[in-house]
Amino acid sequence: MQHYTARPIPPAALKELRTADDAGRAPAPVTDDEGGAPLRCCLRRSTPGERIALVSYAPLRRRAAGTGAEPGAYDEQGPVFVHAEECAGPETDGLPFTNSHRVLRRYSADGRILGGRLVEGADAFAPALREALDDPSVAFVHVRAVEYGCFLYEVRRG
Repeated sequence: MQHYTARPIPPAALKELRTADDAGRAPAPVTDDEGGAPLRCCLRRSTPGERIALVSYAPLRRRAAGTGAEPGAYDEQGPVFVHAEECAGPETDGLPFTNSHRVLRRYSADGRILGGRLVEGADAFAPALREALDDPSVAFVHVRAVEYGCFLYEVRRG
C-alpha cells in the first residue's frame, strides 16, 4: 500500500511569511477568539485564544524556486492561516481536513496542472488521492478548500 505524506508549509517559508508574506505585506497577528481556522503550519484547526495570522502564500512559486521549475501562469498566491509565532508543526503524519468537500489538484514535476477532482467527504478522499498519485506523471497534489479555493497542503508519495 502506498504511503502519502501531507506537507505543511516548510519551516523556512513560515519564518519568511511571519515577516513578510508572498504579497510583500507584513502579517497582522490576531488572537483567534473562536478557533477553527485551518492552520497550514501544523495542519490542524486553531483553538480559541491562539495567536494566528492570515498571510498570502504562493506554494508553486516557492516550490519552483527550489527546483528550478517555471510554473508560468499557474503561479498563484492566496490566503492561508498560520500561527503568529513558531509552532511545533504537525503532531501526526495523517491527512487532515478531509471531512468536507475538497479539490485535489494534480501537478507535474514542473508545476503544471494535470487535472483536478472534486472530492465530496472523507470516505471519497483516500481513493481519490490514491488515484491521483497512482498516475506516474503526477509529482504532487494540492488539497484545496472548495468554499474559498484556499490551499490547505501538498501531498506527495512517501
